[in-house]
Amino acid sequence: MPNDSMQNKPEDSGFFKQLGAEFKKIIWTDKKTLTKQTIAVVVITAILCVLITLVDTGALAVLNALIS
Repeated sequence: MPNDSMQNKPEDSGFFKQLGAEFKKIIWTDKKTLTKQTIAVVVITAILCVLITLVDTGALAVLNALIS
């Protein structure tokens, strides 16, 4: 008895044709917008990194003060 997953191969169902059709529907962003968004992500990540470091350092200082 053949396995059901073997009958539903991507080649048989036109999977790659459908995938190509979906890729044609994508509206790709322009270079200027992509650059702005990338810079925003990097800046926000850096800010969050600094904030997390400060909170972690503060928490460590409080714990060390409590232990001592």
